[in-house]
Amino acid sequence: MQTPQQRIKELRKEINHHRYLYHVLNRQEISDAALDSLKHELAQLEEQHPDLITPDSPTQRVAGKPLPGFSKVRHETPMRSLADAFSEVELTEWETRIKKLLPSDARLDYFAELKVDGFAVSLVYEDGIFTTGSTRGDGMVGENVTENLKTINSIPLRLRDTDEIARLTANAAILKKFPGVRNAIAATPSRLEVRGEVYMTKKVFDEINAEQSKKGLPLFANPRNIAAGSMRQLDPAMAASRKLDFLCWQLVTDLGQKTHEEEHLIAHLFGFKTVEVAQRCKDTDTVMKFWQRVLDVRDKLPFLIDGIVVQVNSEQLFHELGVTGKTPRGAIALKFPAEEATTTVERIAVQIGRTGVLTPIAILKPVSVAGVIVSRATLHNLDEIRRLDVREGDTVIIRRAGDVIPDIVQVLPKLRPSRTRKFEMPKKFCDQNVVRIPGAVAHRIEHPEQCELVQRERLYHFVSKNAFDIPGLGPKIIDRLLDEGLIQDAADIFVLTEGDIKPLERFAEKSSSNLIAAIQQKKEIELPRFIYALGILHVGEETAIDLASRFGTLEALQSAPQGELEQIPNIGPIVAKSVAAWFHTPRNRELLQKMARSGIRPKPYQKPAAGTLRLSGLTFVLTGTLSSLSRDKAKARIRELGGAISESVSKKTSFVVAGKDPGSKLAQAKKLGVPILDEEAFLKRIHS
Repeated sequence: MQTPQQRIKELRKEINHHRYLYHVLNRQEISDAALDSLKHELAQLEEQHPDLITPDSPTQRVAGKPLPGFSKVRHETPMRSLADAFSEVELTEWETRIKKLLPSDARLDYFAELKVDGFAVSLVYEDGIFTTGSTRGDGMVGENVTENLKTINSIPLRLRDTDEIARLTANAAILKKFPGVRNAIAATPSRLEVRGEVYMTKKVFDEINAEQSKKGLPLFANPRNIAAGSMRQLDPAMAASRKLDFLCWQLVTDLGQKTHEEEHLIAHLFGFKTVEVAQRCKDTDTVMKFWQRVLDVRDKLPFLIDGIVVQVNSEQLFHELGVTGKTPRGAIALKFPAEEATTTVERIAVQIGRTGVLTPIAILKPVSVAGVIVSRATLHNLDEIRRLDVREGDTVIIRRAGDVIPDIVQVLPKLRPSRTRKFEMPKKFCDQNVVRIPGAVAHRIEHPEQCELVQRERLYHFVSKNAFDIPGLGPKIIDRLLDEGLIQDAADIFVLTEGDIKPLERFAEKSSSNLIAAIQQKKEIELPRFIYALGILHVGEETAIDLASRFGTLEALQSAPQGELEQIPNIGPIVAKSVAAWFHTPRNRELLQKMARSGIRPKPYQKPAAGTLRLSGLTFVLTGTLSSLSRDKAKARIRELGGAISESVSKKTSFVVAGKDPGSKLAQAKKLGVPILDEEAFLKRIHS
């Protein structure tokens, strides 16, 4: 029979083994229930034999009592922050600077790794036992958060012993490449200091916010804030409840390592989780390729990152470079393009759409946001301007996610120039009175059909991608055709000849024949596209499909009374009134007749067979960019299977499909508890 001391020793060893598998290597050999049983047995034995409890026991992870406050810890080696670079040019400039400080024959290579968006801490081990954990603080002095760090399962309370390391690396080919590593791990160091990042995974963050939402409590802004806040909790049990994680990115103690790459390997062998996505780079070109590869997979990572860290790989050269201010010269953070930036509003302009609605637009001092230079941001309507209190001359924060048009999210009033004025919608536009639409937040002109600008916008819309989609016929060509008097309305487009277009500047014989051929190929068009192309007020893609599904032909829709239109699901009195009014207006009836004479033939619409409608009754909202198919194709597939598309998230939404760089719709879905599908899960639904 084992003595209690022997049993406790074996239980600790077994529990630590499974902790390492699960929290460092992300795999399991036994179930959670079995591991809990081992922990329970250990806790009972230690309760019976308190003299056998040691600081590195797994039971001590959440055993600390609430502290009255945090004591201070002075760092033997300062914890420095990194300088930032935001482009390849700035990375090259950094390399040029450090080369000037090194001997001409110095051979530079780099080690690049993920820059995890978390909270930096330092861990100290005495004779293999975790004794002190501290925050960065001011770089010289931090706070002692040892008890909170003990609650993080990926932080070993005891370093892996040398016998186990020797067994694991007995035939390791990697050690032949790094002979210095074998010496570093030959014995447990009397003192070892490592540094790394405390962070929260996206999955845990979503779970915590879902729980907050259920309780009616405010949602957390981001995982980093929770990680930092958890380290500031005086009760370790609170930190334990947050399910935090840890990645080691620096070995401070000199164990004979020659490169930063070796630091990672040594730390991993001692039992720390290290960044898996990392690479030795022979030059800055290789660094940029690694940066791009990381950017491409960024959204698939289990945690948030905001760039990569690039460090001179040679330990000797890194230390020779020294520091400047509070940053080491031999390392730099190469950030991803920011999705937010500050700029100034040069003026607020007003543009008009195809329905006569006026939209205020902020003309900005050009600025780079998410890797794109932007000079405009939508202000939506007067109510939004009032909410933000944005004025000409203001310094503002703008946000851009994916291909979404930038939004102004905040004004910085302390930077506002004196004598600024509140914005007012114009009283006149296109020689017409501007009125507020009853029951809405938008303003429009009284008679859109009499405004030349509106007619142009309607023609732009008519040939747009989701309408007639005529290749080569965009706004600039439409403007030329209007200015030359070749067209007056949409029907005129379809009677153009090569002879009409060829004399125009930049139109050669081949390009004119290609455009005419493209126009002629679009004379036969799906009914939903045709309805959408007409530009009827309140009729978007989904409403056009609803109308086509109900009536099947253009003739049936034309003669439908308002009462019958109101019976269609998702169509209320306002939309029904708009549709009926459009088709009963003499001017529009004449346009339809002219289109028919021009040869335009909307094809009768047939609903998909009932057996294929497995998404019937489900409503989807798409946000972000899908890599395997376009958003239009994704929408089309959902419709084919009987599903519906919505542009806004509500409690009635069945699923939000989140691609790369999702916008605010994702946050709204989380807030409302709407199920979220990533691209892989979405594809399984539409292809299964």
